[in-house]
Amino acid sequence: MNYPFEIEMKVRDYECDIQGIVNNSVYQNYLEHARHEYLQHNNVSFADMHNRGVDPVVARIDMAFKTPLKPGDVFVVKINVQKEGFKYVFHQTIYRKADMKLSLKARVDTVVVIDGKLTSSVPEFDKLVMNE
Repeated sequence: MNYPFEIEMKVRDYECDIQGIVNNSVYQNYLEHARHEYLQHNNVSFADMHNRGVDPVVARIDMAFKTPLKPGDVFVVKINVQKEGFKYVFHQTIYRKADMKLSLKARVDTVVVIDGKLTSSVPEFDKLVMNE
């Protein structure tokens, strides 16, 4: 899969559990931060959309944990967006940078509501869609 956007991040000590690996809940923070950076990179403002009554919301997240990240690990989050019906599907992967070993693979289904009503399309997100 082609990933048109990636962002580098680093594991902080406090994100790890007693096993010395990143706590599973923290990966959602990594994914969300990367999505927001991706939107900003593409000149899409969450705040502006909300002020117009347009709200993208996460409907479902599927995550497959592959290789745990540890304190100090530098990693790369990659993003691809596809459209499936009403959903904008963010395919995201996390790779440990030192060896580019897959750490996590995720699918984040997002829907958009306008003034509280589900909509099938918004220009800001349509321009992000990869047709593969």
